[in-house]
Amino acid sequence: MKPYTRTVQYYETDMMGIAHHANYIHWMEEARIDFMAQLGYPYARMEAEGVLSPVRALSVQYKKPCTFGDTVAIAVGVEAFNGVVLTIRYAMKRGDDTLCEAQSEHVFTDRSGRLVRMRRDMPAFCAAIERMIGQ
Repeated sequence: MKPYTRTVQYYETDMMGIAHHANYIHWMEEARIDFMAQLGYPYARMEAEGVLSPVRALSVQYKKPCTFGDTVAIAVGVEAFNGVVLTIRYAMKRGDDTLCEAQSEHVFTDRSGRLVRMRRDMPAFCAAIERMIGQ
């Protein structure tokens, strides 16, 4: 998969000129949405089919700061998937420098909040995700 690339905007920085830590979580979401589109299952399609994917857990390790104008490449991969919980990993880099490593865990629900049996209801999606494990 092609990494998601973005430029740090001025409004995302604090008075020290450093990107505020909360922005990294927004960037993870942008990268995850791009990843799903590249996979062939954009979020809009899943939602149109009645499946939502809320975040269950989040882990972020900040390695180095980034500043206004930096170009950040975010590689997204699948750490694990058991049909209920999907764990996604992120590596944010500026050139060769690792800025942040993170993981997010997601479940799949219908609009009422009930868990969706993904292997039964979306087998092609599950197959695509399982091909990405470890990549």
